[in-house]
Amino acid sequence: MKAKEILAVDTSQAWLERALRELKLLLVDHAHCEKKAASTALGMIYRYPDKPPLLTMASQLAREELTHFDQVLGLLERSGWAYEHLSAGRYAAKLFGIVRKPEPSHLVDTLIAGAFIEARSHERLEALAGVLDPPFADFYAKLARSEARHFEQYLSLAYHYGDDSEVNDRIADFAALESELITSPDPQFRFHSGIPL
Repeated sequence: MKAKEILAVDTSQAWLERALRELKLLLVDHAHCEKKAASTALGMIYRYPDKPPLLTMASQLAREELTHFDQVLGLLERSGWAYEHLSAGRYAAKLFGIVRKPEPSHLVDTLIAGAFIEARSHERLEALAGVLDPPFADFYAKLARSEARHFEQYLSLAYHYGDDSEVNDRIADFAALESELITSPDPQFRFHSGIPL
């Protein structure tokens, strides 16, 4: 399965238009997203020390996400914009909010949530690369390929640690929620936000 195939809806034109008007805000939130992605990967390393395939993926992922964080910081600096604190949007919190608590369901759901976040990141980075000018377009096109690979890694591990039918059922659950978050009005504009108000 390709990254965009798991998504029920595409990014709206309204979101893209807002992104073009608020590129600084988008980049600042993007930097926060990369930092959080690295933190999520590190969290899995601490929580699941007995799962070598997961440890290998999460270790590589954490390093790559931090590299992307550094790259976004560099792009902000070259643009004359400061990295600053930003409140989190609703997207990731809502997705992780339906992660089941008992193991091994918790791990499977965490991996599926990660797969959706990476898939949406890939889809939005590709969309942005098509409308932005260099150097933003080139940077986002390159990053989109990384996000597609991260999606595949997360999804592959979900199937590795979970039963196929269970994973498929949970993908449907996450897809329904993810679609709702992307297509419903959102008071905050963020990298993964819904329809701008």
